[in-house]
Amino acid sequence: MAMKGSRGYRSGLVDLQAGEISREIFVNEDIYAEEQERIFARAWLHVGHESQIPKPGDYFVSSMGEESVILCRDRASRIHVFLNSCRHRGMKVCRYDEGTAAVFTCPYHGWSFGTDGRLVGVPYFREAYHSRLDKEKWGLIEVAQLANYKGSIWATWDPAAPSFTEYLGGFTRYLDLQLDGWDGREAQAEVLCGVQKWLVPCNWKFPAENFSGDTYHNISHRSVDLAGIGPSGAGRRDMGERDVSRKLHVCIPDRGHQTILYVLPAERLPPPAYMNAPIVAEYFRHCEEEKRRRRGEEARLVGAPGEIFPNTALLSRQPRTMAGWHPRGPHQTECWRWYFVDRDAPGEVKQFLRDYYIRYSGPAGMTEQDDMENWNYAHAASRGTIARRHPYNYDQGSGTAVTDYEYQGLSVPGEVIDLTEVQSSEQPMRNFYRRWAEFMEAGDWSQLATWRGSERKAAE
Repeated sequence: MAMKGSRGYRSGLVDLQAGEISREIFVNEDIYAEEQERIFARAWLHVGHESQIPKPGDYFVSSMGEESVILCRDRASRIHVFLNSCRHRGMKVCRYDEGTAAVFTCPYHGWSFGTDGRLVGVPYFREAYHSRLDKEKWGLIEVAQLANYKGSIWATWDPAAPSFTEYLGGFTRYLDLQLDGWDGREAQAEVLCGVQKWLVPCNWKFPAENFSGDTYHNISHRSVDLAGIGPSGAGRRDMGERDVSRKLHVCIPDRGHQTILYVLPAERLPPPAYMNAPIVAEYFRHCEEEKRRRRGEEARLVGAPGEIFPNTALLSRQPRTMAGWHPRGPHQTECWRWYFVDRDAPGEVKQFLRDYYIRYSGPAGMTEQDDMENWNYAHAASRGTIARRHPYNYDQGSGTAVTDYEYQGLSVPGEVIDLTEVQSSEQPMRNFYRRWAEFMEAGDWSQLATWRGSERKAAE
């Protein structure tokens, strides 16, 4: 498909000045096909976590857009991400979700590949190929770039893409809340058990925009709030934390990432949590004190739902999870959810959190069931001939964002909306679709990495 911006994404389908977005972008087959080329073939995508492959030979089959990929460690313990496709006729060389293997063998014609991606076995190599097949040329296809950021593994197919940390920009601060320890130590997170996977009949952008920071849909979760399953026993999450903090929408405009963020008052620890489980409550009380000692002012930041463009969601507090919204055609999304704990947390804490996480999130979680119902019907409402003539409204809170927000001496860069004052805003969704339109129209990374020009000017 030609990489040219002829569809007018920013001038018609995504009109941020009017606060309108066409329903067409959720259901149009051609637009979906362009997304695979323009977004998922160029962006950095989350693949998994190193704790899922702790030993040489361990593997985890993941997804990058529509592509099945293998995250694995080779015999020298180096981490790789390969396209899960035999170079002979394309059959998957790994058909299990996870495990340990010395080689990956195609069940179609028997080509086998080492965990370093090299082609190591070809049936009838001498008889059929006369020993002339160049095995070095026909190894597994490896991603163009791979990044291990505090144990989380990211990859891109585009060799011209910026480094992962450059891709994140100012959002590293909020990904750190996901991956660092509850006590403030760096890179302490590990995946708890396996990965939950389920299908939802909706376009991938509905869950992505929801986790960008939709604070307007709490009416959907009213019954869950009444059940009081959160850490404080009131609502779904730490409602006491919410009441004493400044609640913000934070957007990184030139990257397309955004999050909800709580900023605690100076010298204020988060309110107690998990009081119905004394061992767990004491563990988190100790962690919060240690984090304040180690991180100082940064310990005042409390993470909440957020989205790394294009399709990776974070929930950095409780439950502490990452999610991937994998496109499976314009009308279906495969949702994956990882659950995290600190690797050296006591066994009682891990077991308690396992039960809590599953009760809260995922296909059987009380909260996620509400969301899935919303996304399902929102997508169905985008498909009708008449419905597609009428755009959706994304104008809430327009014009209220500020830059370089500060609260009691703590600076929060980016486009920030103080939800303590505004109540609700759709700035995160506008930021998400602004970046979506940029990816859909840009020819290459020279047009996408717009921040580089600003940085050069600042350095002059």
